[in-house]
Order: sequence, then structure tokens, then C-alpha cells
Amino acid sequence: PDLSVLVNNAGVYMSEQVMTEDGYEMTWQVNHLAMMLLTEQLLLTVKDNMPARIVNVSSIAHMRGSIAFDNLNGEREYDAYAAYAQSKLANVFFTYELAAKLHGSGITANCLHPGVIGTKLLREGFGIDGASVEEGAATSVHLASADEVADVSGKYFVRMQQTPSSPTSYDLELMRRLWDVSEQQIRKAMEA
Repeated sequence: PDLSVLVNNAGVYMSEQVMTEDGYEMTWQVNHLAMMLLTEQLLLTVKDNMPARIVNVSSIAHMRGSIAFDNLNGEREYDAYAAYAQSKLANVFFTYELAAKLHGSGITANCLHPGVIGTKLLREGFGIDGASVEEGAATSVHLASADEVADVSGKYFVRMQQTPSSPTSYDLELMRRLWDVSEQQIRKAMEA
């Protein structure tokens, strides 16, 4: 099958802790583990269609996120915003590590903040409305199709512009540790 662009744009904001049947907190599993698993499962198909692009929708919320390895599932405490911000930081880490692993392969990987968009997630999670869905899709479409970013990889974008992500997101040791832990979690879920 033809697949030269993969846009990962699934996301939830859970006001209360909900555990999945795989044993993971819902925000963590949907926003991070599922993105990583889907990308891994489609990577061979993407490689067959190079040049190709992988676009991961994160959020500006990653700026306030931290990776609490002892609380990835809210084991110690659950805070909805902290869980969401952690998952969105994980999206940035995943993108940067994936870009490094794919360097020189003909596949780029970038992530983005879509803006504060009037989605169900925003209304139910934060009680506010935002910009149009079309505006929210603009940066994803740009990264998926624009010639000027065809060779750009491992970057974070806001309003179609390359922008620095949080200082934490450049911590290579943390990034690689998260990759390894996430891989273990995915394998465990798949074996269950």
C-alpha cells in the first residue's frame, strides 16, 4: 500500500484516572504509547514509500510536562493536566528519538503544537473553545506536504514555524530512557 505520510493525531484528556485493559493510564496509552506503536507497525510500509514524512501532533502543554517514571500511570497520584502534559512531552521525545533513528533514511519525523483548537478535547478537558479545526490542521498539513520542510527532521513547529520546544525535551538521557521504558510497556501490552 501507498503510505508516504503518517500523521499521528489521536489524543485524550481524562479528568479522572482511567486504566485501560492493558493496565495503563488512558492518557498515557492513547496519547503516547498508541502513537509509538502505530508508527512502529507502519514503519516498513512507510519505508517502502520514501521519501516519506511522519508528523506527530503534540501540544504546547509539553512545556509544562515532566516524565515521572514512578508515576507514568498515576500510581502515586493522578492529576489530569500533569498526565496530559507528560504525554505531550513524551510525543516530543518520541519524535526527536525517532528522527535520530531515521536520520539519512529518507523519512522525516517532526512534531507540532496545533494551536488552541475548538475540539471536544478542549471543551471537555479545559471548558473553553478555540480556533477552527482548519486552523488546527494547518501546521500538520504544512509538515506533511510543504516542499520547504521536505528535508527537515527532528523539529517542533508552531504556526508552521520551527520553534524551540521545552528545555527538558532536549535531554538525551531522559529521551532514551523514555524510549526504552515505552518499548517495554508496548511489548508487555502486546503479550497480554
